[in-house]
Amino acid sequence: MSEDQVRILVVDDEVDLEQLMLQKMRREVRSGHYTFEFAHNGAEALERLRQNGKYDIVLSDINMPVMDGLTLLAQIPDVDPDIRAVMVSAYGDMENIRTAMNRGAFDFVTKPIDFTDLKVTIERTVENLTLWRQALSTRDKLVALQNELDVARKMQQSILPMSFPTSEEFNLYASMVPARSVGGDFFDVYEFSGGRIGVVIADVSDKGVPAAMFMMASRTLLKACAATSSSPAKVLNQVNRMLAESNADMTFVTLLYGIYDPQTKELVYSNGGHNLPVVVKPDETIELLESTEGTALGVMPDLEYYEKSVVVESGSMIVFYTDGVSEAEKEDGELFEMDRFFEVFRNSKFGNAKDVTDTVFQSVREFAGENPQSDDITCLVLRVT
Repeated sequence: MSEDQVRILVVDDEVDLEQLMLQKMRREVRSGHYTFEFAHNGAEALERLRQNGKYDIVLSDINMPVMDGLTLLAQIPDVDPDIRAVMVSAYGDMENIRTAMNRGAFDFVTKPIDFTDLKVTIERTVENLTLWRQALSTRDKLVALQNELDVARKMQQSILPMSFPTSEEFNLYASMVPARSVGGDFFDVYEFSGGRIGVVIADVSDKGVPAAMFMMASRTLLKACAATSSSPAKVLNQVNRMLAESNADMTFVTLLYGIYDPQTKELVYSNGGHNLPVVVKPDETIELLESTEGTALGVMPDLEYYEKSVVVESGSMIVFYTDGVSEAEKEDGELFEMDRFFEVFRNSKFGNAKDVTDTVFQSVREFAGENPQSDDITCLVLRVT
């Protein structure tokens, strides 16, 4: 339906109705607001509907030869479910009118036709049809957007590591589940000379598409800088400076980057405002990795980042995570929090790093229950064997 023209198919076996309709509606016809076409029974109308393009309204008498209006009404949705049908019946014929409304008629008018009432009925029908088509258009746009977001989600997931370096000295695994189609959390793993492994976990301040875009920029810059320096602190200094220089929206990312050497079992790391990783020792002693006092990246270009190192005891593991884990929420507002997180490691036995991440995700899901996920959830585990 064009914005200023309504195409109406009038179905009635009374031959005089055509001239009367055009006369009574002449102002609307001359202005181009209404376009009337005519059929003399339901079968003829059905043929017109199938062959002559899209109509907006069918104004049909109920009692006609060959095919009556009720039979026509039942078949209209098969031709075009968006057409609005207005039925015409003799005054007092409530049984047929009730049947027509049950079969999907939008409205009705009675004979003899009051054309003032008919104009009001047609305008009300047009208003309903316009709103309906706008709703369908919005739905189609949302479906298209969702399809695009699904593609974006698959693209985002595809750039995250799917396989992880493993040796006799250690095993490694990570996973991320976004709260929306795309998210701001990410992780990465780099392989350096001498068997050293770089590990990254990060959380962008926003969610959805803006966070995903900033995540992509952060990940790309970090990977490029990590290739040029063996110092995690220097890498964070470089990445922060570049992110802050072109960050009008003041989006930021918390990030922890470390380099693990399997030969010495030493992890050198620098923390940019991220959650402190959990260190789980063979005797089930649990502690947090010491902070390097860094601030989230992207806020100010002149911030300084520092690094520390820790020797990871054989049989220990370091669990890196985002606050989607510790701040997972139940319907009553209760948070998962760190004490419950620690209990995951005290009450479970793990075969490898993947078992650990799977158990963390399962524990969070069981805690949150039916409450929708409100934040991206990411977990990365380095297990020293």
